[in-house]
Amino acid sequence: MCDDHDAAPFSAAEADAVRALWQDLGLPGLIDVHTHFMPRRVMDKVWAYFDSAGPMLGREWPITYRAEEDERVETLRRFGLRAFSSMIYPHKPQMAQWLNEWGTQFAAAHPDCLHTATFYPEDGAAEYTAAAVEAGARVFKSHIQVGAYSPLDPLLDGVWGVIDDAGVPVVIHCGSGPAPGEFTGPGRIETLLARFPTLPLIVAHMGTPEYTEFLDLAERYPNVRLDTTMSFTDFSERDAPFPPAELGRVRDLGDKILFGSDFPNIPYGYAHALDACVRLDLGDDWLRGVLHDNAAALFDIA
Repeated sequence: MCDDHDAAPFSAAEADAVRALWQDLGLPGLIDVHTHFMPRRVMDKVWAYFDSAGPMLGREWPITYRAEEDERVETLRRFGLRAFSSMIYPHKPQMAQWLNEWGTQFAAAHPDCLHTATFYPEDGAAEYTAAAVEAGARVFKSHIQVGAYSPLDPLLDGVWGVIDDAGVPVVIHCGSGPAPGEFTGPGRIETLLARFPTLPLIVAHMGTPEYTEFLDLAERYPNVRLDTTMSFTDFSERDAPFPPAELGRVRDLGDKILFGSDFPNIPYGYAHALDACVRLDLGDDWLRGVLHDNAAALFDIA
């Protein structure tokens, strides 16, 4: 485990603790598929929402890694991340394309960032999604809860077709945690997968709190994966504990589990997210896959 998981955020001790964990596993570093970098005014609004403990949060949620963008990037690099993402997402129409343009610029300036794009159910969505793929997008973000849209919206039919054809993974927040939305839950995702059975989805937060149902989908569909974002941490276990009876399935699906942190918008230190995976006691091979190897294979990171 990270011996100094209580070390101060941004400190050298914290970075040393994070690096010691992956070095002890014989890994070349970490890959985090769920980190947030956004245009400044968007990130400021996101942080203001967290500061207000808004209705989808339900409790205090301090931002541990509140800092300027350059410092946040350098923090991840000090942790030894080989790749991370810029999880951008719109909450209204006519926002996604602008975010995609920003995401392209951010990835160009930060080659260790997986070029991230997004979409929203609106006219022209299929076209700008195809343009994002053409521009080199390596991962998409869909936030069913914040966007308050159905993944089955007819305006997304073309989007899913483009993504399915291109094989670009989508990190999708579709579980009903931390609070249910009108369109969250496994039912609509199951219907979507029945239509697009090879769709490459990465279910964020292990599908919190519908863990069992999303594990079912990962077992049934070849390109459905899950990320660990916030799962298994003390913070999440308080309100949405992961069922111990399902840990065997998490072990058996180890090649479909990817590490995610939600950095910088987490109410605890980065090392704790890693410790939360370690203390599951599913073995070093499982950890190596989750913390690095599975994402390296999926995103072709040599």
